[in-house]
Amino acid sequence: MDPAGAERLRGFRAPGADGAAGNSSPAHGQPEHSGSAQAPSTDRGDQTIRSGRGWRWAVSTAAVLIVAMVIIATLAFKIGSGSATSDNPASATASPTPGATATPLPVTDLYRQVVASVVLITTSKGTLGSGVIVTDTGTVLTANHVVSGGGDISILFADGTKTSGKIAAAYPKIDIAALTPEKLPEVVVPAALGGSVAVGSDVVAIGNPLGLRDSTTTGIVSGLGRTTRTKAGSISGLIQFDAAVNPGSSGGPLLNTQGLVVGVVVSIADPGEDDAFAGIGFAVPIGVALAGGPGQGPGRGGPQL
Repeated sequence: MDPAGAERLRGFRAPGADGAAGNSSPAHGQPEHSGSAQAPSTDRGDQTIRSGRGWRWAVSTAAVLIVAMVIIATLAFKIGSGSATSDNPASATASPTPGATATPLPVTDLYRQVVASVVLITTSKGTLGSGVIVTDTGTVLTANHVVSGGGDISILFADGTKTSGKIAAAYPKIDIAALTPEKLPEVVVPAALGGSVAVGSDVVAIGNPLGLRDSTTTGIVSGLGRTTRTKAGSISGLIQFDAAVNPGSSGGPLLNTQGLVVGVVVSIADPGEDDAFAGIGFAVPIGVALAGGPGQGPGRGGPQL
């Protein structure tokens, strides 16, 4: 068989190939038009295949590039959003979630924050107590029984400044008094007031038990709305706590874990009647102390500190 004939185009038919296949071979010397005519078709077929494959490869490559670009853009957006958040932390904390609990301060930090606001109070009658600065003008809040016995009042500030004081207001029914110092320290550091507590909340008491200046003790809130009996009568609506307090602690601040004054220490339970701490202390809530109320109520408790 002539290798240049129609049989060579197996699988690639050209127009008229069927007719050519039915005829006999051309005469000797006659040009074989069918073979020469179909050879270019084979080259064009190969080019078509190569072009098809190249087109599919280009489309696949483009699709991969598009997917990669989308992934990169997504990652860049997420990274950019995270950086914006970390670069502007105030925007994330400007509107705290309602009911969220603030991070507690370590007691060492809390002590350094508040101790400059705590004072030692003594009187010429021999009374010893504590107090806390509550205004920029130096007003000191304390327990009324510390200063109600008469005699000259002396106030010792944390920086060593010592001055006399006068009673600016007294609320015997809740055992709270406010003092005005004659002289102020160079820097007046009022305590931050407010905040709330719940049963089981951690609390810190700072005061001068037995004259030991700026003693700090920790405990929890044991109960709320308690009533205790003092020498001046019964006081109700008190915070019960178990941070250790003793005579001389009266008038000192009771703090929550953010360093806010939540109460003013006024008494302890003393079942042995020996002024020894039995694990139960009482404080007037700061809101009640500032408002000067409410009134007395029946109950039992221990001596004032």
